[in-house]
Amino acid sequence: MIKVILCDDHALIRRGIRDTLADAPDIEVVGEAGDYGELRTLLRGLGDPPACDVLVLDINMPGRSGLDVLHVLKDEGSALRVLIVSMYPEDQYAIRALRAGAFGYVNKGGDPQQLVQAVRTVAQGRKYVTPEIAQMLVESLTAPVTEQAHQKLSDRELQTLVMIASGKRLSDIAEELTLSPKTVSVYRARVLEKLGLSNNSELTVYAIRNGLVAS
Repeated sequence: MIKVILCDDHALIRRGIRDTLADAPDIEVVGEAGDYGELRTLLRGLGDPPACDVLVLDINMPGRSGLDVLHVLKDEGSALRVLIVSMYPEDQYAIRALRAGAFGYVNKGGDPQQLVQAVRTVAQGRKYVTPEIAQMLVESLTAPVTEQAHQKLSDRELQTLVMIASGKRLSDIAEELTLSPKTVSVYRARVLEKLGLSNNSELTVYAIRNGLVAS
């Protein structure tokens, strides 16, 4: 039996994922968390190492993002296999997540059976990539490097960019990420500098043009 933990801040999303996985006779959801703090508590309760095969993790969460969690687990030398399930398009976050240590990346809007297959693949210690991600990986090896400006941003800078472009105020971002407003302002300044932009309006236009947020 494949034992799975779900970590997503939206209860309805977790329920949908849980119901999808429950239909598979070889998969059992053994715990759920809404943020990083709940996840750490849950993992401690499952022993050391945790009695879990796969962590199904969202990217956009309050406090530490899914990418932050990946970095923490990697730094700790955790053997927990992580499958990212996100609403964000593969071409913006999949490669970044895989580089951070994820075993796979699935879009929430995809076929539910794709999620089941991804969990099974990751549980076996193998990487799961969709045909779209596989094509991106091939192109990154064979095509000349044409890195977009936002790909040079850190994970936290990219998260700040997306949240500002989504219409959130710096104070809202600070509260959601459990950071000080001053720290968020520093991230914003770095994003503007790295992208060669002057204000939030230009930042939003950039994000829409590059498919980082919906228009």
